[in-house]
Amino acid sequence: MPRPVHFEIQAADPKRAIAFYTGLFGWTFNKWEGPQDYWLIKTGEPGTMGIDGGLLPRQGPPPVPMQAVNAYVCTIGVADLDATLKRVGELGTMVVVPKMAIPSVGWLAYANDTEGNIFGMMQVDAAAK
Repeated sequence: MPRPVHFEIQAADPKRAIAFYTGLFGWTFNKWEGPQDYWLIKTGEPGTMGIDGGLLPRQGPPPVPMQAVNAYVCTIGVADLDATLKRVGELGTMVVVPKMAIPSVGWLAYANDTEGNIFGMMQVDAAAK
């Protein structure tokens, strides 16, 4: 059964968010060497319960204070991304960010669920380029 393998935090001020999560939970952040502003988040040691994530600058409007949470990006590990993307269409939703390589990590795509929420799917492949 596929499980979440990664989460992302969007932040209006990444440095401020990094300071907050480091101070609150002791998480560590490492700037990704890719073409965009992105930080990898280590939330614990290997073999302990939980998953690691990422932080990136917010692209859309900020959340409204004291309102219900309405979105998050969770990435699910899949064995075959192409087959999973096909299934997204069969279930009546759509891919919103096509399959792309994350060098030395794997293949990533984003889709909408039936409620309009965006989620990620990743196939691990160290040879991805």
